[in-house]
Amino acid sequence: MNRPDRLNTLDDVMIAELAGYFDRIAKDRDCRVIVLKGAGRAFCAGLDLTAAQTAASPRDTIDRLAHQRSIAEIVMKMRYCPQPIVSLVHGPACGGGFAIALASDIRIAGESARMNAAFVRIGLSACDIGVSYFLPRLVGASVAAELMLTGDFITADRALATGLVSRAVPDDQMEAAAAPLIEAMLTTAPLGLRLTKECLRMAIDAPSLESAVAMEDRNQILCASGPDFEEAIAAFFEKRRPEYGGRC
Repeated sequence: MNRPDRLNTLDDVMIAELAGYFDRIAKDRDCRVIVLKGAGRAFCAGLDLTAAQTAASPRDTIDRLAHQRSIAEIVMKMRYCPQPIVSLVHGPACGGGFAIALASDIRIAGESARMNAAFVRIGLSACDIGVSYFLPRLVGASVAAELMLTGDFITADRALATGLVSRAVPDDQMEAAAAPLIEAMLTTAPLGLRLTKECLRMAIDAPSLESAVAMEDRNQILCASGPDFEEAIAAFFEKRRPEYGGRC
């Protein structure tokens, strides 16, 4: 996200660009992993309120709802995007920026990270852009309620302690911390990596163990039916890195 002079806040252009990017990348069979970060001193400070106030014409209710959904669709596209998304979160990650971080698969926090459900502090509900879905699943109901009802910031240390992020490191070490995770994902079979993300997403909302196991069984058979499985087994016994030939 590259609006450093505005703390990477979401204006209509960036909203359209993010939505378009995740539409396109979902069809890119050469891309294995996505890394998302913000330029400058912030990840994303949320909606650009200045741009919203200076819009060329006022929006009626239907227009407002359509605009609201256009922002929410970013996190939905991220969720359905087949590639794992690693977010490197530093500085403010507020409101919509917080939602984007939550919609990622892996979050690494820089020591400057300050995240909050900012909506409740500007006269709105904190339940916005998927936050009410993602946050309780990541940190539990009590911590989620605390953060959403108050709009208080959560810093890198507490985010790590609550499981909101998987690692907390100095800002200048975020990419180095992500590198071995990305490398490990790139050693997996392309189809297996994508189906793992899909099954994780489905299992979170699975109505029963049987439903989750059915998805797991289906994915294992799909993976085992392709040449990458044979290559992975051969590489395991030959103690070498697998060389997967096809795209996913």
